[in-house]
Amino acid sequence: MLGKKDFAPFSFKNRKLARGFRLLEQNKPFEAFAIFADLAQTGVTEAQYQVAQCYLRGQGTPASLEEGARWLYRAATGGSVEACFSLGTMYAMGLPVGFDPASPARLVSCNDNIVERKPDFDKALHWGLKGAEGGSAEAKALVAHLYSHGPAHIKNAQLARQWYEKAAHAGAPQGYLGFGLILLREAKTCEDQKKAFSYLKQAADKGVSTAYATLAWMYEGGVGVERDLKQAAHYFGAAAEFEIAPAQARYGLMLLKGVGVEKNVTQAETWLRRAAQNGHSDSAAMLGDLYIRGDDVYKSSSEAAKWYQMAAEMGHTSAMRALAVFYLTGTGIERDEDKAAYWFKRAALQGNSQADADLGNLILAGVSLEPKEQEALRERLQKRAEAGDPLSAFNFGVCLAKQVGGRLDEAQALYWMSKALDSVVNAQYWYGKMLFEGRGTDAPNPIEGLKWLKKAAAAGMAEACIAVAQICVTGQIDGEKDHDRALKLYHQAAENGNVDALFSLGAMYGGGHDVPEDREKALYYFEKAAMRGHALSQAMLGRYLVNGIAGKADKAKGKMWLEKAAQQGIEEAKQTLCEMEENSTPALEKKASHEGV
Repeated sequence: MLGKKDFAPFSFKNRKLARGFRLLEQNKPFEAFAIFADLAQTGVTEAQYQVAQCYLRGQGTPASLEEGARWLYRAATGGSVEACFSLGTMYAMGLPVGFDPASPARLVSCNDNIVERKPDFDKALHWGLKGAEGGSAEAKALVAHLYSHGPAHIKNAQLARQWYEKAAHAGAPQGYLGFGLILLREAKTCEDQKKAFSYLKQAADKGVSTAYATLAWMYEGGVGVERDLKQAAHYFGAAAEFEIAPAQARYGLMLLKGVGVEKNVTQAETWLRRAAQNGHSDSAAMLGDLYIRGDDVYKSSSEAAKWYQMAAEMGHTSAMRALAVFYLTGTGIERDEDKAAYWFKRAALQGNSQADADLGNLILAGVSLEPKEQEALRERLQKRAEAGDPLSAFNFGVCLAKQVGGRLDEAQALYWMSKALDSVVNAQYWYGKMLFEGRGTDAPNPIEGLKWLKKAAAAGMAEACIAVAQICVTGQIDGEKDHDRALKLYHQAAENGNVDALFSLGAMYGGGHDVPEDREKALYYFEKAAMRGHALSQAMLGRYLVNGIAGKADKAKGKMWLEKAAQQGIEEAKQTLCEMEENSTPALEKKASHEGV
């Protein structure tokens, strides 16, 4: 029983006090409080302390922070070391502004969150020292904590160490923790680490949650103890139960990967979610990854967007870029190029070089940024390029080639892109395209240009595949056409999600090329591209459906797709709609044989 003492057997007051403790043990708090209150009024220090505890816990009487503090003050001035510790703790946590435990005051409920509270660390230290000097192990730990974490005029690392050691030797759980952490910071040898581990283990055995997390890290890294991932997982799990966000995150990751514990994606998601809700940005980002890359159970782009948003708002750089990509592509969230630019910019300002590249691409796509922002982007890219970063060299070259944030200089653009040819596929594509077109050089160099375009295409870049395919279709270099090769390249680009390649496949399968005609396949690819908003594909899909070119006629649906194409400015679609009204033949068939390929 808290505060219970050994009392002289023949003292009436002591017998009465003992009866009060028995009543508490019998779950009769009201009768116990009446006894404690009666004795407290006569100046019995232990009874005053018990009255304080009853008020603070709402045990046998309505809860009252102020009444609890008043009776703690009386007990502390009467010499109760437990009361000194409790009063010091209350001062450290904060008492209501204007309240003095030495004076009568209005009653305030412990649950009254409206009352403003203000810590008084000087008084906390005063009462903590009284309790510590009186032999309270917990008070010694409180004094150590104040010297370690208190305001600047109280902080004293040397005294903190001394009091943590005293608290640990007195058996205080927080003393074990504090002294163990100090020894761990000071450790220079394995033996030093083992000594720190022994104190931290004692803290963990006493149920100190922070000690669980520290032991987990030590077991995981083999610090002061033999490496043991099962023990690490055990302690991370124990710390996670106490809402320690980094432990929740680590435990969730171990469950996700099956490290030190049986793999359990459901539990992993739960712990990562709790960590994220406790402000752990890495966990929120990991949840985004889980929902965008996970299996069927956890595949949800909208959930991924939600968690990337949370992580980004907490300052997680990679999540900022991921969220920007989601806004740019409309993945799991409404497409918004301005918001994409905002998050790309935030990520770039935090040092994400890929976000700088994305931001540059947005500018090229027509998303407006202030001239000063474009200049700042160009300057960042130039600095990183000059420092040897190949991705930045490529993107700085793009700025020079497209007059982003400064003057146009295609010769310099070629120079900087050449610095990235070994590692950046996009650089191979741009460099090849510029040589092919004669930009930045005295004359076009189609042979060299095609070489680099082919390298980029071989690496899987969709735009490069399309560029090489176009050359194969037209025979621009040597007059020899290779439609089979072009078809393969269009398929490769289409598999990477390129909508222009889908249209080109439809056009090639539609006839007029040196590949077997297959109008059902043409319809399939036109429809896939049309569904993604490709205007010419919408026009061709409408044409096919209205006239049943692939064997399936659906005039109503065909008209709908023609109208969508017409709204995007496709004149042939407008003409076909007019011809439909006049019951005349549409005139798009010829266009399908060569447009876009």
